[in-house]
Amino acid sequence: MNTAIKTDDVIFNFFKQICDEKDDQKCVELGKEWIKAMETNLSTMEANLNGADKLKHQDDIKSNRDHLNNLKTKNSSEWREYATQCMIEIMFDLFFLQFDLNLKLFLYFF
Repeated sequence: MNTAIKTDDVIFNFFKQICDEKDDQKCVELGKEWIKAMETNLSTMEANLNGADKLKHQDDIKSNRDHLNNLKTKNSSEWREYATQCMIEIMFDLFFLQFDLNLKLFLYFF
């Protein structure tokens, strides 16, 4: 049995927790925890890039930081809406990943 924790599952469940939180203040706090975790991830990724790669990904890193900064002023309703959209995107991506895999298997055998 595969017990590996999948990143998409963790992210999906975190966003579900934001959506399900009834207390508005706790919902916003969960959103701020998300921002903090993503800022930490960005800083770690940036620190691990060498000169050429750092320059190559500079715009993406800035775009991600700008996105996170825009999240900082969201209220609980906006966080729930954002989390819902993120969960939809995760499910959409997983569906098409599975669809692509099934199509490749189908084409391989036929």
